[in-house]
Amino acid sequence: MSTSKNYSYHNTLKSDKSDELINTYLLRPVAGIIVRVLFHTPVTPNQVTLLSIISGIAAAVFYGIGTSGAFVAAGLLVTLKDILDSADGQLARAREQQSRTGRFLDSIGDFVVDAVIFGSIGWILFQQNHDWTMVMAGFLGLAGITLRVSYHVFYQVHFLHLARRYETNRITEEVRNEDLVTGGYELTLQYIFQFIYGWQDRLMVLVDAWCAGWPGMESSASTDETGEPTEWTAAWYSDTIGLRISGFLGFGTELFLLMICSVMNRLELYLYLNIFLMNGILFAGIVYRRFVLSRVCARKNNI
Repeated sequence: MSTSKNYSYHNTLKSDKSDELINTYLLRPVAGIIVRVLFHTPVTPNQVTLLSIISGIAAAVFYGIGTSGAFVAAGLLVTLKDILDSADGQLARAREQQSRTGRFLDSIGDFVVDAVIFGSIGWILFQQNHDWTMVMAGFLGLAGITLRVSYHVFYQVHFLHLARRYETNRITEEVRNEDLVTGGYELTLQYIFQFIYGWQDRLMVLVDAWCAGWPGMESSASTDETGEPTEWTAAWYSDTIGLRISGFLGFGTELFLLMICSVMNRLELYLYLNIFLMNGILFAGIVYRRFVLSRVCARKNNI
């Protein structure tokens, strides 16, 4: 589809403050080259998403082969998936074609790719080591990356809503009356999304409320009588340190780490880093919000 709009790399970005550092300085600039090439072509953002999913599934196939060369190929395909995963959203923002269908397709595809990749890694390591703990490590790796990315997305979406940017994403994606009216393919994807991520979104709301120290608090209700965010809410979801910590837990960072370990033929090391290092960062983010940021926000707002 041709467009009369002029391409602008700046318009393809979400926010330097809430985005992952590796996205800002590596993946998005590379994806920007792809987007620039595709900008005036008929290629749609959803088609780029499908290419990203195919790249991820191909990576899982190569992990299943089990040779050092196959691991290198798998790692490179993971990075290609990562770049295309950035490019689809950047293309949509550049053309102003953001859609909820694309949002659901992207997130569902991410989970499918993660499931087949971690299943393949856990199984091939079991085959090579005859150790069932590798299968368990693969499962824990899948569970960990899914929850950590949900944590990252939760705070990024909140920040983007405060900044009045990319409000296509809701904080949580329960099916509403207007969604039922839309129906069709988009509604089907939303139901699948809810099945995969709905419980995670609700968990993040609970974790966020506990961190804030407000029993029963719900993030989505943190507005004043005019519907505008309260000063406390703005300070809480715009905090640079909190966003930087959660920024290490997005797909860009997670999959880049997997690529490095794949090229080094150290998949066991990756699973240990996934389980201990990355969950340690998640724990640090939760501790920071609960015991530092909540007090800072309370003092600023005389609570």
